[in-house]
Amino acid sequence: MKPYVFLLAGLWVLWVGTTRAVGQTRPIQPPVAYPAPLPSAVLSRTAINTMETSTGKAPSAAFALTPVDSEKVFTADAFYQVILQHHPLVKQAALLSQEAQAMVQLARGAFDPNLFSTYNRKNFGNTLYYDKWQSGLLVPILPGGLDVKMTYDRNTGEYLNPENNVPPTGLVAVGLSVPITQGLLIDARRNTLRQAQLAINLADADRLSLINKTLYEAAQGYWNWYLAHQQYRWTQRGYELSQARFLAIRQRVLIGDEAPIDTTEALITVQNRQVQVQQALVDLQNTQLNLTTFLWRSQNGSSPEPVDLPPIVFPQAAYVNLVSPAQYDELLSQAFKQHPDLVKLAFKQQQLTLEERYRRALLLPKVKVEASLLSRGPLASAAYDATNTYSFQPDNHKIGIDLAFPLFLRAERGKLRQIQIQNQQIGLERQQTGRDILTTVQRAWNELAMLAQQIVTQQQTTANQQTLVRAEVNKFQLGESSLFLVNSREATLIDFQIKLEDLRSKHQKALARLWYAAGSSLSTRQ
Repeated sequence: MKPYVFLLAGLWVLWVGTTRAVGQTRPIQPPVAYPAPLPSAVLSRTAINTMETSTGKAPSAAFALTPVDSEKVFTADAFYQVILQHHPLVKQAALLSQEAQAMVQLARGAFDPNLFSTYNRKNFGNTLYYDKWQSGLLVPILPGGLDVKMTYDRNTGEYLNPENNVPPTGLVAVGLSVPITQGLLIDARRNTLRQAQLAINLADADRLSLINKTLYEAAQGYWNWYLAHQQYRWTQRGYELSQARFLAIRQRVLIGDEAPIDTTEALITVQNRQVQVQQALVDLQNTQLNLTTFLWRSQNGSSPEPVDLPPIVFPQAAYVNLVSPAQYDELLSQAFKQHPDLVKLAFKQQQLTLEERYRRALLLPKVKVEASLLSRGPLASAAYDATNTYSFQPDNHKIGIDLAFPLFLRAERGKLRQIQIQNQQIGLERQQTGRDILTTVQRAWNELAMLAQQIVTQQQTTANQQTLVRAEVNKFQLGESSLFLVNSREATLIDFQIKLEDLRSKHQKALARLWYAAGSSLSTRQ
């Protein structure tokens, strides 16, 4: 048998084997709108060339990523606005202020006017022992702890206590109850009200803290999604190139320009990158699931309902946002003035100071003076006469004094000492928290500056690696290099591109960390 017959048989076996191999490495079905594998109809000898000729330029058409549709970009700002409008935790944060306002209304209830009426009657053995009826209005006054009291008494009976004797038309009294020492400047009612008013500011600080934390966690999820998206796109593009190179090398083997063993090496590269694409796709799907936990919708005050992230949207590009030293100084100043943790501690200290003032007042003797002017009720047959002996005159009065003073004051002194210690603890905690905030902001600033430098270096490294890949491809076309080196250079370039996107993602997360550490909301970042 002639030698060319063996050659034709060998080529036929190689064709069948490589065709089956390609059938075993079908492209993974990517999500909607992701780049599809290159069709074999456009493959040629030049499909191996993957890079631009000059250093620092963008990748060539064979290696560049397909641009995403700008109308399908789900920006970070739009994501934050969805959270601020619909997220349950944000709505829960708004309820904190409403709850504090309800507590203020509850405390104000201690100063509500109070109508009262008391009626007692005893009749036994056809004898009316007594028939007593008292009605009145008690009006607490906020300043001074005063109580204004107006009463009307009408009492009859055979065995009525003489002190309860009143004119036949009844007895009218208008008077005041005034604390002389304890309770004059502050009492339990005013202390409770002022504590509740300070609690509104505490609730606002808690609300801001909860919103900032939610937005910070959302930012971490968003930029993790961005990294997974970019990693999938680059690994998918590397898989497409390896598949294109495999088909091109197979064609060159068939025409005798390459050794048949090169198809095996190219096939291994295709299979290896196929596994990488599969893993990148799983990571992308998981980050999308994590992002959907922040997506809710609500209409007309209804309860929020979860929604899924549309499969056709993409994250925005990760631009390097540099923070100037002036912005950094402004963030530090704002952190010391408006950071929710410091604000909460400041108002807690004010509450304890108010409580300490109230506890000091309890060390004073309890002296209360009650004085009322008296008048008989108006006669049905005549108009009221203010000059009458039984009208409101200075001589028609009732005076009472209550005095109480614990001898040892152990309970009062112990509670006062406890409040003083708590106040000192809050003051020390406030100092430490301020120092921690300063350190955290500085760390975030240092990390942000370091990542910006690393991004510049990584961009240069990636551009240099592109030059190496281009040179290696040219050498391979001239027969001075191997397919192994080309694949190795290209795999390193893909790793560098993913590393660059990782640094960009970390930069955005560090930027979010800087704002969060300063106690500011990402939604207000310029």
